[in-house]
Amino acid sequence: MHEPHGHGSVLKRRTGWVGAPERRKDRVGPPDRGDQVGQPGRKDQVGRRTGWKRLGTPLGILAAVTGAFAYVGTVDPNEPGHYPVCPLLQLTGVFCPGCGGLRSAHAFITGDLGAAFSANAIATAGYFLFAAVWVLWLVRAWRGKPLRMALAPAWWWGVGAVLLVFTVVRNLPFGSALAP
Repeated sequence: MHEPHGHGSVLKRRTGWVGAPERRKDRVGPPDRGDQVGQPGRKDQVGRRTGWKRLGTPLGILAAVTGAFAYVGTVDPNEPGHYPVCPLLQLTGVFCPGCGGLRSAHAFITGDLGAAFSANAIATAGYFLFAAVWVLWLVRAWRGKPLRMALAPAWWWGVGAVLLVFTVVRNLPFGSALAP
């Protein structure tokens, strides 16, 4: 698939528009300072970031997630009054797929994986999935490649079905082991 302004784009063919990364052949004069390729922190001529800056987004996401987990690790959700109650649980008495997620995160960050799984098994599996995807993202960013993960609609329907089954089972008497 072509980018909107890449080689062979419809916009370029129809209008002759030349974007900033590309230079017109009939232009005379020295190159702009932004045209220098290979210098750390600058964009090369195809718009990709070079140097350590391409690791900024994955490391920023890791910092935000670490901060959130550090807060949940220090402020125990098992003590009443620190966090709001789940609105679905408060209104209907039904556990949603996220109920027990804070208790799961607290147990996970303190190293008690058994308590983390018993509080919310889906959330705990999600922590491991996030870690795997984050490592993949960091490695690809280090190599200068984007992280592209396109899931087919069948996968999204499958995730929704798993969450629905998890929610129904944890609210039934025989699935009380999945309830927080």
